[in-house]
Amino acid sequence: MRHLGLVVLTVALVGCGAPGQSGPSVPAAITALIHDMETQPVRNPPAFVARYDYAGRAVYYVPPHCCDFFGDLYDSSGVVICHPDGGIAGHGDGRCPDFFNQRTNETIIWRDPRPAS
Repeated sequence: MRHLGLVVLTVALVGCGAPGQSGPSVPAAITALIHDMETQPVRNPPAFVARYDYAGRAVYYVPPHCCDFFGDLYDSSGVVICHPDGGIAGHGDGRCPDFFNQRTNETIIWRDPRPAS
């Protein structure tokens, strides 16, 4: 995982819940991921993190930000479960091919508010 030291430090300092969010609490690892994305250049379209129920647990999806990049699906501890989409063929890494058909209860927990440049 990129910036592992920053993520570990942020997780240790942040605790649970994203600032300004109501509803279900956001795990500390996902809050750290959001803070990391806030330090990166603005994506076009804007980055977002969505929470879903999938395979009996809460998961967090970050779509691909360009071209042949993978989308990422995280568990609540911030570990990448799979890449459901993106890549050269656009079909992800094949480890969760049913994600888009089986996911339920979408909640957008963060969308980058910065204007695209």
